[in-house]
Amino acid sequence: MSHSQSLLRTFILFVKGILMGSADIIPGVSGGTVALIVGIYERFIIALKSINLWFIVSFFKGFRDKQYFEKSKKQLFSIDFSFLIPLLLGILVAFLTLANLVGYGLEEFPTYTFAFFFGLILASSVYVYVSHRSLFMTWKFFPFAVIGFFVSYILVGMEFIQMEHSLLIVFFSGIISICAMILPGISGAFILLMLGQYSFMLNVLRDLSHLNFENIFFAVSFGLGGLVGLMGFSRVMSFLLKKYHMQTLSFVLGLMIGALRKPGGFILENPRDSGITLGMIVIGIIIIALFSYYELLIKKRSEFSIS
Repeated sequence: MSHSQSLLRTFILFVKGILMGSADIIPGVSGGTVALIVGIYERFIIALKSINLWFIVSFFKGFRDKQYFEKSKKQLFSIDFSFLIPLLLGILVAFLTLANLVGYGLEEFPTYTFAFFFGLILASSVYVYVSHRSLFMTWKFFPFAVIGFFVSYILVGMEFIQMEHSLLIVFFSGIISICAMILPGISGAFILLMLGQYSFMLNVLRDLSHLNFENIFFAVSFGLGGLVGLMGFSRVMSFLLKKYHMQTLSFVLGLMIGALRKPGGFILENPRDSGITLGMIVIGIIIIALFSYYELLIKKRSEFSIS
């Protein structure tokens, strides 16, 4: 591959990272779904699995036994940096730039912004159901969906939890929300919204984008939580999806439906122009519908190429 081709491929990965990051900062849209749409999902999962932090342990062991330095080097360079670096940079750029836009909407037009979120989450829950309808054909999925619904409905209604923004809670929010990023149909921003950390972390990102480092420790805590999530909890979720696929997706579906209490309640308590509010809900639904449509086309093309 020539140098120019390599640069072009890196730039394309960077753009795809921007698309993924743009999706994950909006509640209801899954970065994993976007990765699937742009054709990098499997590579993304493999690249994440290539991350081996044991190279740090091996490096320090190298001061006692120099052969560990070589082992540390091999472990470090087994990580797919050529794929992960441009992709993660794109995601970071999207986070820092779109945080201002979404934050502005929440401050100046909160009802319309929550209406937009309502449409995204509603359509995403329908998407999860329709795209996995073969799993939901029997009554067995229903109890897990109901449990997920009540867990989510109760959590989003607990205002005292939503008001707390400690480093520990932000850390665990990072664990859970970053895991959602790699799962198609589940939005990391939606998880943050459900946990009551979305607006707070959005403001942290906005501060960083303006070179205000007052809340840098919250960003670090969230980032460390995300790293732990990718290395640990994501494997747990992968196990659950592999061994208990229907039950896990049913629970997630219930979570998404129950979380509608948050934007729906805000809209009812803070009514504005009903036409604009409805229009924002419809726009959110259309965005998810477009993502779903393109994903369906890709699936059909892949099935056709296999056959």
